Amino acid sequence: MHPEVLLQMHSVGICGSDVHYWQHGRIGDFVVTKPMVLGHEASGRVVKVGSAVKHLEAGDRVAIEPGAPREMDEFFKIGRYNLSPTIFFCATPPDDGNLCRYYKHSADFCYKLPNNVTFEEGALIEPLSVGIHACRRAGVTIGSSVLICGAGPIGLVCLLVAKAMGASHVVITDMLPERLTMAKELGADFQLKVNRGVEPQQLAKSVEDLLGAQPHVTIECSGVESSIQTAIYATRSGGAVALVGVGPQMVTVPLINAALREVDIRGVFRYCNTWPMAIAMLASGKVNVKPLVTHRFPLEQAAQAFETTRQGLGIKVMLKCDPKDQKP
Repeated sequence: MHPEVLLQMHSVGICGSDVHYWQHGRIGDFVVTKPMVLGHEASGRVVKVGSAVKHLEAGDRVAIEPGAPREMDEFFKIGRYNLSPTIFFCATPPDDGNLCRYYKHSADFCYKLPNNVTFEEGALIEPLSVGIHACRRAGVTIGSSVLICGAGPIGLVCLLVAKAMGASHVVITDMLPERLTMAKELGADFQLKVNRGVEPQQLAKSVEDLLGAQPHVTIECSGVESSIQTAIYATRSGGAVALVGVGPQMVTVPLINAALREVDIRGVFRYCNTWPMAIAMLASGKVNVKPLVTHRFPLEQAAQAFETTRQGLGIKVMLKCDPKDQKP
């Protein structure tokens, strides 16, 4: 049994997956068969610690990594524990999430927040981690030119991380102009509005025209078939495409185009080994996630908060779980 801590929850962000489970009761093979607590982008304060816990004490403010492996399998041993088939993960059936007043979690997957990092920033480490893992998998480095497909919360964190990792130019695409406006404010060099029905190859050409050359790396955050096609066509020969967005089980893509041009296609599943780096990035001011939070609701207004996310209003909706402390 892993040593555990009891947390009083403070801030919990709402993710598209939370809304999807609420609306549809399943994502792929993960099916909700009994009542399940939602929420996995979270931070809180330690109330009690298990007897074997050494690194935390009551009163500590922590960010929660929602994926905690249950056993020391081969994936854990090679440092890719996110791929462990038996991993516990908040708000992925049948595991309960942490959108509640009190929640207990594996102590090893709770990370102490420095005083200059807020609870909300702590909660935003979860989506930020997706960006870190995606940029790592894609090979973003100093001087990279990057295409990001989709400017929702995940596209935006990929933008922030790509820039922090040294990307020289970032193009971001979306169908919604207000999202592209936010992307520009967060540091995107070019924004490209996608219109329905435009051919993927045409869109790829537009990206090349904007950059003056094809991007080294593409990070696909929509999961839409046509967008994945665009990602492959747009990427420079010898480059890489990271697939972050999850769409239908089967998609048709120009695989031979990718093969003949040695464009690597890499999957991304959540994240691993990102929390310490994310905390360091936030504490040092290298990355600013604060502008991502556009709406706040007390826990009692959870239904309204979920409806806000469902309608696609704003970027990140934050639920405040501590009635005595509703501050960021």
